[in-house]
Amino acid sequence: MQNSYSESYKASGVDVTAGYRAIELIKKHVERTKIPGVIEGIGGFGGLFALGSSGSEPVLVSGTDGVGTKLKIAFLMDKHDTVGIDCVAMCVNDIICAGARPLFFLDYLAMEKNIPEKVEKIVAGVAEGCVQAGCALVGGETAEHPGLMPENEYDIAGFSVGIVERSKIPDKKNVKPGDVIIALASSGVHSNGFSLTRKVFGIDSNNDILNRHFHDLGRTLGEELLIPTKIYVKPVLELFEKLPVRSLCHITGGGFHENIPRAFGENVGAVIQKSAIETPQIFNIIAAEGKIPEKDMFNTYNMGVGMCVIVASENADEAMRILRSNGEKAAAIGEIQSGIFGLKLV
Repeated sequence: MQNSYSESYKASGVDVTAGYRAIELIKKHVERTKIPGVIEGIGGFGGLFALGSSGSEPVLVSGTDGVGTKLKIAFLMDKHDTVGIDCVAMCVNDIICAGARPLFFLDYLAMEKNIPEKVEKIVAGVAEGCVQAGCALVGGETAEHPGLMPENEYDIAGFSVGIVERSKIPDKKNVKPGDVIIALASSGVHSNGFSLTRKVFGIDSNNDILNRHFHDLGRTLGEELLIPTKIYVKPVLELFEKLPVRSLCHITGGGFHENIPRAFGENVGAVIQKSAIETPQIFNIIAAEGKIPEKDMFNTYNMGVGMCVIVASENADEAMRILRSNGEKAAAIGEIQSGIFGLKLV
């Protein structure tokens, strides 16, 4: 490929040699993610992964997502080594709601101009996310799109596939009154609500606000907002190995009101105790700065809860012990009740 070069294509804004250079730079990061099942490294037209023996009735579970307008913060801060973690997290955290172990991940990176060193930073973050999730980065695509987006900007999306035995997939119909809702703490804003966040702080018209140090945060606003989305794969899979799990939900766009009701059937509802939630200061600051009603906050942000696990009441204490022993901040924040539609915050 070193002989592949087009002066005409470069004059139009696409430098294919930069793409080759980027691949060379990211190989060492991809190598970190290798797990049993990977057949071939990057460079081919498709990522190859062998399922092997995974039980009597293995089911593949897939998920795809991007980082959204959080990327705007990365552009303005010129910091690109964490958004890849967000991209992986948004996919694998969905997959584990089905009890599936993520197997592999692919990313798609579209750039106005291919700058190999920037590509390396972005993919290094993707690789770190894959390591945290225990899955392999088996390939991806980097596309140079001159004229399609502003100079020095890019978009990244990802796709992951996991596997689970059919008999182990949680069935939300089994969620019953009396079941306990356990919250797993978020690392902050994660990757949702950034359009509102940018509006609240006027970030698009006042970039310097990102460098403002907030005493309550202990860091600048930009540093806080770029904290990557927490990946819950390993602790949750450990829980599945030890205890029966009724259901799970990943708290993303739409916050509590959209995501928690997706974890149970129509004949029950969830009562959440707001006082049991440890809400990071960033959410209090956003609410105050933007004069945002509490209902809208809980309908937009994770409010400190990245994922909810629903278990039978007799298993709640042991579930929290397992999760805490695996490094999670786990707390009971509510229960399932009959006679309630959807979600009730008290």
